[in-house]
Amino acid sequence: MKNVDYIIVGDGYASLFFAHQLIKHNKSFVIFSEGYKSASQVSAGIINPVVLKKFTTFWMAQKQLDFLTLTLAEIESYTGRNYFINAPIHRIFHDENEQKLWLKKAHSEELSGFLHKEFYHLQEVNNHFGTGKVNQSARLDVYHFFTDLLTYFETHSHLVREKFQYEELNVSDSIYKDLSFKNIIFCEGMAVKNNPYFSHIPVIPNKGHHIKVKLSQEIADDITIKKKHFLFSLENGLYFYGGTYDRDQLDYQIDASAVEQLENGLKEIYPKNFAIIESNFGFRPTVKDRRPIVGRHSKHENLYVFNGLGARGILNGCFFSKNLFNLIEKKIPLPEEINIDRFDTKKDVY
Repeated sequence: MKNVDYIIVGDGYASLFFAHQLIKHNKSFVIFSEGYKSASQVSAGIINPVVLKKFTTFWMAQKQLDFLTLTLAEIESYTGRNYFINAPIHRIFHDENEQKLWLKKAHSEELSGFLHKEFYHLQEVNNHFGTGKVNQSARLDVYHFFTDLLTYFETHSHLVREKFQYEELNVSDSIYKDLSFKNIIFCEGMAVKNNPYFSHIPVIPNKGHHIKVKLSQEIADDITIKKKHFLFSLENGLYFYGGTYDRDQLDYQIDASAVEQLENGLKEIYPKNFAIIESNFGFRPTVKDRRPIVGRHSKHENLYVFNGLGARGILNGCFFSKNLFNLIEKKIPLPEEINIDRFDTKKDVY
């Protein structure tokens, strides 16, 4: 029987960033990955400290950005690749009122570090009222981040490419099949609804579509453009445009209405011809109070959950992985804002 400190179930941002904490602290672990692309793996990879609809920021945005920069440098030390794409967001203004609101917020203490105080005009897209640049915004190289890390885990015998079978778990003896473990971390996204230990946590599925398109005329590859959705270049000559937010159409297939919404949104800012090459979707696990759900099972002290990262999966997954590690290894209490105990956890099935 193989002994490990941790079993991690899932292969999205929560899983990989928590695995990095384990590598950093010389803990043994295995990750169970079903092999299909999670919502994280088809995400845009946007790193953004600003809510671009209202020009506001969010809880601990600067601390999360700083910690992500540090963490990505640590990951680069063993994968050999820098995943940080310096392509700041340029938000297209709808009208003059948005310009004025942006300037007002840019001079506030809370947002002065994030909202650039000068406007820009882009040549490639329709932006009659100009754009505002979000300082410290960027993108993650999503494809290589997941490909490299999962390959690294597999090479170092950390990766098990199979579905985790809950019925094979012996919690009282801390055994799963031929594995003896100390702790299990469930990082399953919306698949948590099938988990008998944490199916009760209040995550809400939010279906997001994006399209990959071929543009008849290229646009700059060193920026990320945003109006209704994000537009940016990919490595293979294609462009990413997305994503939508839908809490109603939750079937596991491409929704024609969502693709049409994206097509119309792109036509609004891109005046030339384009062709849709590919459509994708994923289910973001969101929470009503917009905070992750992290913590220990109410009955089984060796079972933990790390979920509800929402649309800010990169920043949330990176930053709060440290809190979960410190809870388990150092007995440091979680911030109340992310603790699973803020909900009624008396409904555990097991």
